[in-house]
Amino acid sequence: MGLLLPIILSCLAALIAGLYVLGVFRQRRPGEPPLDKGLVPWLGHVFEFRRNTFKFLQRMKQKHGDVFTVQLSGFYFTFLQDPMSFGAFVKETREKLDFRNFARALLRRVFGYVAVGNEYLTLHDSSNKHLKGDGLVVLTQAMMSNLQNLMLHNINSDAEQKTWIEDGLFMYCYNIVFRAGYLSLYGNVPSKSVESEEKAKEKDRAESEALFYEFRKYDQLFPKLAYGILSPKQKVEANRLLTHFRKTLSMQNIKAKDNISRWVGDMQQGREDLGMEESMINRYMFVLLWASQGNTGPSSFWLLLFLMKHPEAMKAVKEEVDRLVKESGQEVKPGGPLIDLTREMLTKTPVLDSAVEETLRLTAAPLLTRAVLKDMTLKMADGREYLIREGDRLAMFPYLDVHVDPEIHPEPHSFKYDRFLNPNGTRKTDFYKAGKKVKYYTMPWGAGVSMCPGRFFATNELKQFAFLMLVYFNFELKNPDEKIPEIDFSRYGFGTMQPQHDVEFRYRLRY
Repeated sequence: MGLLLPIILSCLAALIAGLYVLGVFRQRRPGEPPLDKGLVPWLGHVFEFRRNTFKFLQRMKQKHGDVFTVQLSGFYFTFLQDPMSFGAFVKETREKLDFRNFARALLRRVFGYVAVGNEYLTLHDSSNKHLKGDGLVVLTQAMMSNLQNLMLHNINSDAEQKTWIEDGLFMYCYNIVFRAGYLSLYGNVPSKSVESEEKAKEKDRAESEALFYEFRKYDQLFPKLAYGILSPKQKVEANRLLTHFRKTLSMQNIKAKDNISRWVGDMQQGREDLGMEESMINRYMFVLLWASQGNTGPSSFWLLLFLMKHPEAMKAVKEEVDRLVKESGQEVKPGGPLIDLTREMLTKTPVLDSAVEETLRLTAAPLLTRAVLKDMTLKMADGREYLIREGDRLAMFPYLDVHVDPEIHPEPHSFKYDRFLNPNGTRKTDFYKAGKKVKYYTMPWGAGVSMCPGRFFATNELKQFAFLMLVYFNFELKNPDEKIPEIDFSRYGFGTMQPQHDVEFRYRLRY
């Protein structure tokens, strides 16, 4: 018995510790939000959450109100779903709420990248320098040159002018926008390395095409990578793809290119200065590629699809871009010079801007998450207060709470190209809920310190692609009665949604 008692006590202690880890003993304390742990210890509601984040959070809101805590794979997430109180989340200090630990864990799991130091400040400073202002002017010109190479290299071919070309709209848009963005950021094949400049452009087209299809394979695995639920076969494929991208985007390969963007160059140099190993820098180059190009292509698909499904929107946007071309003194004609779409021209497109913003409202669904670094009080706009525990997560899902709120955006599931236009043609920013102005009326890029630093470049990419499509091509759905496809629910929380299936369309030159 003397030997048995310590064994029994040890087992009992281990059992209690295990139950604690599983969350069995967690109870709602006075002043805390409603707690819903789910039926499965430790896992909680993760399966329902992962299956359809929108429906799960909608159900929880109906059950508990606009603030509640749920258990997801061992973590406790408090969701804030009152848009009038979003400022409490966005403006809270980093001493209490921080997204960096969460982001680091995701980057390590998905890309095998281990961050060092205060990298966010380096990324933020470099993005402000090169993805905005004068730096954006340079990138806009590079993007235009690469879009022209990909979309218009056969423009003077007789066959190209007469023939309708059929394709899947999603794959076409994603392909072109990804490749042009990649070439603009990571550089072009040097003309001195081949026979001529035209051969260099041809090689750019071929190499970027091959890269896109590998990128698409990884992108399709991304939700499962993020949740850590890959099958053994998928893990093998993911590792193969990671190895491929680390080699293709290696420092050695990129430094051999012409026209490398200063943004990518800064990111490389900054990590070299920190003493980071070259193999880890190569991994970070893939992080940047995914972050910069993973959402713009899908967004361009939705934009063109909405325009084709709404003739009045297509007419209004097309009239705007045609007018801009004429006012710039340029003309699209067979055998003539290609249109030079400048950064200044892109600032004069209020109708296109509204259509883009409406597209993002309907299709961008990021999950904004912060780690709670110390016990804190969440103060709501109506005076309520909730205690939030250190070690938990605080999160928002603006797609449900703002983007499709019928009080903020009437007929929220309908595409209205002029939703963000005032009657006088200026940008509309006044939206209301319960008679009060809503500050955060759309949040496709996140908010606060975690707002996407590349949002201006991404918006430019999207607008440039749409502009060229509208100026140079007639395009239409192969089946005019084609319904807008359902979204892939597994993409909730990861940025722009993707369709469950592609849509066939056709296009040919206008002139």
